[in-house]
Amino acid sequence: FRTYRSLDGGKQWKEGNSRHVAGDAWTTRGLDVTTSYGVQFDPFDSKHIYVPTTDIGLFQSRDGGSSWQSSTVGVPERWRNTTYWLAFDPKVKGLVWGAFSGVHDLPRPKMWRGRSTERYHGGVGVSTDGGLHWTVSNQGMPQTAVTHILMDPDSPVGNRVLYATGFGKGVFKSSDNGKTWALKNDGITEAHPFAWRLTQAKEGTLYLVIARESERRDAPASQDGALYRSTDKAEHWTRMNMPAGVSGPTTVSVDPRDSKRLYLTAWGRVGPIVYVSTNGGRSWKALFTDSQHVYDLTIDASNPDVLYITGFDEAAYRSTDRGAHWTQINGYNFKWGHRVTPDANDPSMIYINTYGGGVWHGPVDGGKPQQDDLTPIPVAH
Repeated sequence: FRTYRSLDGGKQWKEGNSRHVAGDAWTTRGLDVTTSYGVQFDPFDSKHIYVPTTDIGLFQSRDGGSSWQSSTVGVPERWRNTTYWLAFDPKVKGLVWGAFSGVHDLPRPKMWRGRSTERYHGGVGVSTDGGLHWTVSNQGMPQTAVTHILMDPDSPVGNRVLYATGFGKGVFKSSDNGKTWALKNDGITEAHPFAWRLTQAKEGTLYLVIARESERRDAPASQDGALYRSTDKAEHWTRMNMPAGVSGPTTVSVDPRDSKRLYLTAWGRVGPIVYVSTNGGRSWKALFTDSQHVYDLTIDASNPDVLYITGFDEAAYRSTDRGAHWTQINGYNFKWGHRVTPDANDPSMIYINTYGGGVWHGPVDGGKPQQDDLTPIPVAH
């Protein structure tokens, strides 16, 4: 919002990155320098879209992305910097839980160099009107940067079970719709676990990603990050084996048709950094070797054979055969990617969230090759 232009030699100035539509709604001029973490859809209305972002909090659109409005009313000022994720109740219209933090850019190590995660501010908020207004809902949870929140879809309406990751604290669980929370770290060996992402398989197994503490090549193995599994609703955790040589796990994704088929992505010091397991994580096989920093893998819910990956190596990729082969998506020309999300309103389109370049929207096959396509950074082997 600090980019301005003048058309009369400097006598008058107008901001150059957004344009007012009506009321509290705005739209982009294309000059977006925001970081965002996902594109999420209202389960009752796919035209109602949310984008959790850094620095400017949460934004939502009620018209399929044509216009946007800020959605942080009621979020404490010290939490308002970043919204990392949302969880929706698919049975109660308008009921949303949010993961809020005063610290942005997690899980990148630059955010804790010279500072302690004990000083992080943030928590969980709840909204009953689709995110227009928020109420703090974190009794029993100390101040922490909440980076992810997940709702158990099999828990009873009105007493939903929710899980939240506190970066530097661990995993918190609520069994009363998010009103009260308890720390559930039994089995997690890290003293200050950098709890980053949670995934739940259809039968209820939980997977937890602990982010690594250092990107240095000579960092001790204890700082490499970790994977954990819980089969009893976070009451106990068991450490999982990562592939040999892998550090910096970023996500675990579960095939919705086969809970034993897991995908692991990592922020590697050396490639490869996408793996698959067909036996629930007991062993892993490399799936992708042409990148070194993959932030996320997305499984297309409408066709789980279709996978997407992106990261900080100037490219996004798509596979239509569960990762056996990958094709770079043409037309996406930004260096740092976060996550690919299929467009719920148009199966031929995708969104790509980026670190510092706003949200991109384009065809799943990338369309015709573009002359200005970036060449992916070569992998160090």
